[in-house]
Amino acid sequence: MNSLLPRNLSVIIRPVQYRDLDGIERLTQDSFAALSPKRASCTMEWLRHWFGLLKFLSWFPNPLQYRFCGYVAEQGRMLLGMIQVSPFNRTRSTWRIDRVMLDQTADKQGVGSQLLRHCFESILEARTWLLEVNINDIEALALYRQNGFQRLAEMTYWEISPELLVELALAEPDLPNLLPVSNADAPLLYQLDTASMPPLVRQVFDRHTHDFKTSLFGVLSDAVKQWMTKTEVVSGYVFEPQRKAAIGHFQVQLDRKGENPHVATLTVHPAYTWLYPEMLSQLARIAQDFPQQSLQLASSDYQPEREEYLERIGAKRIEHTLIMSRSVWHKIRESKLVSLEGIQWPEVLQGLQPARKPIPGGMSWVPKQQQPKSDRPIPVKSEIVPFGSHNFNMDASSQSEQTDPVQENN
Repeated sequence: MNSLLPRNLSVIIRPVQYRDLDGIERLTQDSFAALSPKRASCTMEWLRHWFGLLKFLSWFPNPLQYRFCGYVAEQGRMLLGMIQVSPFNRTRSTWRIDRVMLDQTADKQGVGSQLLRHCFESILEARTWLLEVNINDIEALALYRQNGFQRLAEMTYWEISPELLVELALAEPDLPNLLPVSNADAPLLYQLDTASMPPLVRQVFDRHTHDFKTSLFGVLSDAVKQWMTKTEVVSGYVFEPQRKAAIGHFQVQLDRKGENPHVATLTVHPAYTWLYPEMLSQLARIAQDFPQQSLQLASSDYQPEREEYLERIGAKRIEHTLIMSRSVWHKIRESKLVSLEGIQWPEVLQGLQPARKPIPGGMSWVPKQQQPKSDRPIPVKSEIVPFGSHNFNMDASSQSEQTDPVQENN
């Protein structure tokens, strides 16, 4: 199907405005075709309700400055596409592409590339970009590969049925050193996260200790979010006293209304993979206090022990995705003129500096006076010739010696 817009109109990339929400809703319904329409409508309802506040918070630095950061591609007055991005870590060195939505009648490769490149050029603090795409989405894979994204890791999402959770809850978990998570445990969680992933993934994620801390504003915002969405978050980590390190960590988001599945994240040290049965039993016991729903969690291709265990207990694969990344290098513009006053000449001309302290020469700043010619013979090379002001004393003494005989004769 061809577009009805004139071809001479250029595509404009600009930030999202409130008048674009109708077009974004249309793009969202097409993008969430594989999902339930209820989820798409809830997303747009939340965006319409909080768009004014989110737009205001994006004008100055604050924890919610990039809660909704999006750009749209517009040709004429028709919305052709939309991209949403967000920082992946606290330093904002790595950014994540949350979603790219394109109109069915538009040139997806062309419009999508313009949206991506606009983000690469406008967000200067981003050194690395990250995204996750379904392996069956051929058009999205072609778009991202065309714009320089490469494979980083493969993710598999699993679902554990409520009946299986009941069976897992019957086992007594052997976790004697299970502790709650606080900001004081951020160094332990950072070391665990560093040890649980390959060096390339660790370099792209670029996480630090403060990424595992929660500020007071973050605690309040999480509490408000849990109250509005009727969810509850429970987390804990397993401490190894001999190594004085964290060897396992879990966080589960539980739905108190019983409408959506529970979502859990696991981080296990590669040397302690025996923790998977124990930690899943603990998660199953926690989920017993809430409405019976399935439990969803993910595994990556560099965690074969987790995938093997989930297959053995009968978990179901629900989605297979690909994590892709690319680096961006921004050219630094030299806008300031070079001033010669700031150059340290002694450091520049180090080769011309004297190797030792110079010996004083015969230069004198006293104005030179005309002296009468004398018949004194020129000294031999072996004689020492005095320098400086002593020459005047020597001339004066020689003149007195010449006048003395005259006085004696008189």
